[in-house]
Amino acid sequence: MSQQSRAQRRRDERGGSHGPPQRDPMRPIYLGFAAIVVLVFLGFGIFRWHETQRIAAIYATPTPAASLAPGAKPQPTPFQLVDGGTLGQNLFPKGDTSIGGRGLPVNGIKCDSAPEPILLHVHEHLSLFVNGKQIAIPQYVGFVPNPNNPQAGCLYWIHTHDGEGIIHVESPHVRLFHLGDFFAIWGQPLRANDVAGFKGPVSVWLNGNRYTGDAKQIPLVAHQQIVIEVGKSIPPPLYTFPPGD
Repeated sequence: MSQQSRAQRRRDERGGSHGPPQRDPMRPIYLGFAAIVVLVFLGFGIFRWHETQRIAAIYATPTPAASLAPGAKPQPTPFQLVDGGTLGQNLFPKGDTSIGGRGLPVNGIKCDSAPEPILLHVHEHLSLFVNGKQIAIPQYVGFVPNPNNPQAGCLYWIHTHDGEGIIHVESPHVRLFHLGDFFAIWGQPLRANDVAGFKGPVSVWLNGNRYTGDAKQIPLVAHQQIVIEVGKSIPPPLYTFPPGD
């Protein structure tokens, strides 16, 4: 037997040659699958962090006194809001106007006939003054009754329960709503010289400070205080929400 054959036999007895072991052909697939799993968990973590930050921003309670400019005059004593009350003169009929939501979706906001799980529930306050006199925000904005069944109907995610001016945001989706959504459901204009049919120069105050942007874009976040003045401007009042609101 040749020397090469004997050497080959010794290598076979030791378990094969000393060359590198063959790579598993499935290894790239395993690595790709592992990378996908890591990316999925990473993406889910980023999404959860983003949602947590967004919910925190929507539920954040403004602090009007802390936002006063240096040298500003002291704020008046806040007026205590009471659930079920009326604040201002009743000039509007209850509910929405004929060009309001009337049960159809408004800016992606539905009128639900059956209760849905509420994921976002915050309250804001809106007050309207015309030439220094307060006008009540009407009761039952966002309520659409069923004429054939007084116990039925639907309710928009943005609505009022009374004439106190408290806006209720009760949504099955976590998203940011704006003052323009409320006026669209109500069916009233909100412009630079026309608010709910009252025409004249308009001043807007947000948490005690003058607001110069588009009033329709004011976010409806927790305990936001919005004062709209048409005509004569007066120092904006501040309010204290009812306990538990």
